[in-house]
Amino acid sequence: MRHFLMLFVCLGWLASVTLSAQGFDEFESEFVQEPTVNDPLEGYNRFMTSFNDTLYIYAFIPAAKGYAKVVPAPIRQGVSNVFDNLLFPVRFANTLLQGKFTYSLEELARFLLNSTAGLAGWNDVAKEHLNIPQRNEDLGQTLGYYGVGSGFYIVLPILGPSNLRDIFGRVGDSFANPISYVEPTRDSIALKAYDSFNTLSFHTKEYEQLRKDVIDIYPVLKELYETRRDRLIKE
Repeated sequence: MRHFLMLFVCLGWLASVTLSAQGFDEFESEFVQEPTVNDPLEGYNRFMTSFNDTLYIYAFIPAAKGYAKVVPAPIRQGVSNVFDNLLFPVRFANTLLQGKFTYSLEELARFLLNSTAGLAGWNDVAKEHLNIPQRNEDLGQTLGYYGVGSGFYIVLPILGPSNLRDIFGRVGDSFANPISYVEPTRDSIALKAYDSFNTLSFHTKEYEQLRKDVIDIYPVLKELYETRRDRLIKE
């Protein structure tokens, strides 16, 4: 059981890398225009990127592809919708903190509709029938909105690309995430990791394509992460 849980803990890093891969096309046009990322820990970061990349290519992606073959897409999408619905407090709190009150009302409407008519969030009726989008705001973005710099870049073991500001953001957001309060703690960790793994099953090709087209994955992931975060803060 312990080894099973550790495998799912490892899957937690996939969220940030998967989202970075989705933004690769936008990164290509902005890469040369972005300022150099503060990276005093480059030696460590390169090692950890290589470690994470190896796990991703040889363990996580094959496992996600196998999972996708066994579990139909509608079920995986429903699972993803449920987890997204549970993260309403994080998005709602951060839209309020940024003074984006229209977004806050949209998030509240989405949560009420999807929790009831959407059967506890299984169906995203707010988007499908009323075209109410999900506003993915987090505490790292909120800190950036108020002028807090990103600090230095750091690659976390298993969790992947981040920076000092976003690490503090992750910790703060965890207090607003209902899954953080699931007991025992190992069940909370397993649920979060399964959410990341389920999300990966929809996006295995993005990372493979990104990796195939570059010689050195390290600077690509670094600049891509920071570029994407800067863009989200400005939106």
